[in-house]
Amino acid sequence: MRVTLSTLDTCESSFTPLVVIELAQDVKEETKEWLKSRIVAKKKDGGAQLLFRPLLSKCEKETVGNQNLYLVGASNVRLLLGAEAVGLVKECTDAAMRAFTYGTRHSFKGFHDNNGDFLTMAESQFIIKHELENLRARDEKMIPGYPQAKLYPGKSLMRRLLTSGIVTQVFPLHDSEALKKLEDAWYTRFALKYQPIDSIRSYFGETIALYFGFLEYFTFALIPMAVIGVPYYLFVWEDYDKYVIFASFNLIWSTVILEVWKRGCANMTYRWGTLVMKRQFEEPRPGFHGVLGINSVTGREEPLYSSYKRQLRIYLVSLPFVCLCLYFSLYVMMIYFDMEDWVLSLHEDNESVWTSLLLYVPSIVYAIVIEVMNRLYRYAAEFLTSWENHRLESAYQNHLVLKVLVFNFLNCFASLFYIAFVLKDMKLLRQSLATLLITSQILNQAVESLLPYWLQRKHCAVVKRKVRALKVDMDTTLYEQVLLEKEMGTYLGTFDDYLELFLQFGYVSLFSCVYPLAAAFAVLNNFTEVNSDALKMCRVFKRPFAEPSASIGVWQLAFETMSVISVVTNCALIGMSPQVNAVFPESKTDLVLIVVAVEHALLALKFILAFAIPDKPRHIQMKLARLEFESLEALKQQQMKLVAENLKEESQEDRREAT
Repeated sequence: MRVTLSTLDTCESSFTPLVVIELAQDVKEETKEWLKSRIVAKKKDGGAQLLFRPLLSKCEKETVGNQNLYLVGASNVRLLLGAEAVGLVKECTDAAMRAFTYGTRHSFKGFHDNNGDFLTMAESQFIIKHELENLRARDEKMIPGYPQAKLYPGKSLMRRLLTSGIVTQVFPLHDSEALKKLEDAWYTRFALKYQPIDSIRSYFGETIALYFGFLEYFTFALIPMAVIGVPYYLFVWEDYDKYVIFASFNLIWSTVILEVWKRGCANMTYRWGTLVMKRQFEEPRPGFHGVLGINSVTGREEPLYSSYKRQLRIYLVSLPFVCLCLYFSLYVMMIYFDMEDWVLSLHEDNESVWTSLLLYVPSIVYAIVIEVMNRLYRYAAEFLTSWENHRLESAYQNHLVLKVLVFNFLNCFASLFYIAFVLKDMKLLRQSLATLLITSQILNQAVESLLPYWLQRKHCAVVKRKVRALKVDMDTTLYEQVLLEKEMGTYLGTFDDYLELFLQFGYVSLFSCVYPLAAAFAVLNNFTEVNSDALKMCRVFKRPFAEPSASIGVWQLAFETMSVISVVTNCALIGMSPQVNAVFPESKTDLVLIVVAVEHALLALKFILAFAIPDKPRHIQMKLARLEFESLEALKQQQMKLVAENLKEESQEDRREAT
């Protein structure tokens, strides 16, 4: 018998909870009943056809206190039908990756009718999130009980509930047993080993797994630079004439590692199915607002906002604000150099151990100021980008990344460029680079992982004491877990993690020829970063919803842009070296022309290498071509079937007319 959504049961009293919905404390009963009815209603009636129940029963609420917490799950068949709806790609028995369909489920590897593990928990939670977000208003003009929360046909109910404050949060639950296994394989034992990337993907989804995969790859890619840099530091430390060789190696290294990563990324994402996953039509982001109108593409009623008004906001407000922030960053940089001059003169007038240590104080203070300014600017950039009112989440993210990268690049590297090419003081450049790199690494580890972990441990102890103090005759395991997780911080995505790696890549690729230990410090930091980020994901933040990804997105372009800048910077440093200057003792014009010619030749070589190294390995290209051929053949057969059916109907009509 064909299984359809209309045959599924949505009244199971006991099910595996996957997602938690928390409502505000003062939500009206009619709103709760309406929300429940829409979540459990059949798809044909405009519902999500999911399983839904309160965390506490009525008598438990009277004993423990009213907690507006609700659990959402789904039957196995419902999840499989949802997997087809979202376009999940799974491996077939012939080793090909194909979009999952319920009708052909037995042709997929590892599928059995009584097997509930065919979909990972992360995939199941992603499906539930997709179904909740696609709950749309039909005839309702407002949310029951809240006349001010207006609705219109096609509006996402969950987004309206969140923006109205009726639903305070929606988050996926951790699986305690699976999490313990992942932690044991990942970070609890401090040993030099590869991360369980596939296990991370199964638990957290592709976006998080790709970040940890890139972090691991980048760390191993830094090892050759570190291995060369350590003896270089030990044996030719004060001999700046010899940094030409190190800079030349840097040029090739920064290009090759990014091209090789693309191939490794394609291998991973093909194995996970996201490389061939069809892109879903992007819905308006929750914060988007405008005048109600008809979308000319979808035909749906939704808010519309003039792109002309958005451009005015960008160019008349956001751009001047960013320029003002950049000017302020340069102003702070000049204050730092004034501090350096004052400390240096103090040291020269009264040389002692204390004044020698004082020489490092301006750089340390400046490094701390840079981190504070980066974080403050990030909040301002988020506010401005949200105010620009971008319709799509991808457009919002692209504008935010551009704003943050421009400011962070200038804020972190302007002083190093000034020292290298204006002051031409290689000793000060080495000192500033070392101080900025090490200070930023220590601050990031403390602020991103250690402090949140300490606060979370304190909160965990408080919740456990409260639960133990309850004198109730019930199993409090799930109740305690939900209470703990709902108060955890929300993981805001991989933006800050990639940004940290981007800045680290800049420190290493731009100026490490002057301070060869930069790569070694980066390697040491990243080995601890893997463990601290893993701890952060597992114990500090709520479990994030999985998001399918086929690459690291806009960050690939950001790293490639940094590698182009590193070519120009290293060529300029080579041109400034005494070795090269000795070849052109009289004509500096010839030197500049040759350096520019070499820089252009290296950039050409870089782009040739990028073209010569395919983004996808040959076997992946062949498999993708095969899938495209199969889809075209299937489409052709479907069209032929429709034509045959039409011809059959026409012939039957002709016979009827003849009789």
